[in-house]
Amino acid sequence: MQIRFTKMQGAGNDFVVLDETRQRLGLSAAQYRFLADRHFGVGADQILGVRPAPAADIDFEYIIHNADGSEVAQCGNGARCLARFVRDKGLSDKERLRVQTRGGVITLRLNPDGRVSVDMGRAQFEPASLPFDASGLQPLAQGLAQKWPLALVSRHRSDVVGCAPPSERSARPIPSVLASDATPRCASMVSADRQMTGDATLETPAHRTMATVWLVIVSMGNPHAVQLVDDVERAPVPEIGPLIANHARFAQRVNAGFMQIVDRGHVRLRVFERGAGETLACGSGACAAVSAGIRLGLLDSEVQVAMRGGLVSVAWSGAATDSVVMTGPATTVFEGQIELPSCP
Repeated sequence: MQIRFTKMQGAGNDFVVLDETRQRLGLSAAQYRFLADRHFGVGADQILGVRPAPAADIDFEYIIHNADGSEVAQCGNGARCLARFVRDKGLSDKERLRVQTRGGVITLRLNPDGRVSVDMGRAQFEPASLPFDASGLQPLAQGLAQKWPLALVSRHRSDVVGCAPPSERSARPIPSVLASDATPRCASMVSADRQMTGDATLETPAHRTMATVWLVIVSMGNPHAVQLVDDVERAPVPEIGPLIANHARFAQRVNAGFMQIVDRGHVRLRVFERGAGETLACGSGACAAVSAGIRLGLLDSEVQVAMRGGLVSVAWSGAATDSVVMTGPATTVFEGQIELPSCP
């Protein structure tokens, strides 16, 4: 089957966008993995499918698949690219859009400066919202937030898939914008999840406690676990990111954020995403990190977030009833068509 696609990126978080407004493509998880593969497919962190409005007060529906083929509920950088995509393709001339995702309805606004703002909805901090199994754990209160202890269990570091020495991408300083090289090998249409994210339940009895980390857990329609670090460039993201992302206490896995606070209006962030590995940027991760920092009493209501792919701004009043709003770039890289292999 041959399909057309558009390659887009938002602050370095890159996507393959598929127009399914006229007809659904019905792709399998293996075909999504093929599209995301940077050697045999197009290459992307996520695949976005744009679909017709499911209700009268909704403009579009969009679905999100990670590079490992799994479907997820939310993607902030992807939402910005969707808004730019439907405008550039003539699918809508609205400046404000209401879009249905698996995580709920979000509102997008195209700004005069070319950036896109996304109303990401409310940040939720209750363990059940992720869900997170907090049984037997005693949180540490700070400000209005709770930090939860998480014991990471691993074999020797070199035995953990995804914990090899940092790749060229993971060694790049913020905010350089270069192509990603962390990819699954999907040519054989086998699951790439272990290769991309590691495994917190390793197939050996030789487990040992590697460390205990303290996390603020946040749901932005998708699950996040945010920890504070002194220097984000030196943070052991490749080593412990997979262990957090796949920890048994997170029933749906989790996106692991590593945040360095520069001052009350600026942070630096790296995110190890479930199903994708470390990406150059994560929009919902930026919202989760800033929300956590505000609840901890460390950040103001408007924060600039520097990631390896670029900058986004996040605004939140701190009130539980108010939405988190993220603003950042959305850019088309190229368009093309590709022959998809027939596979289940």
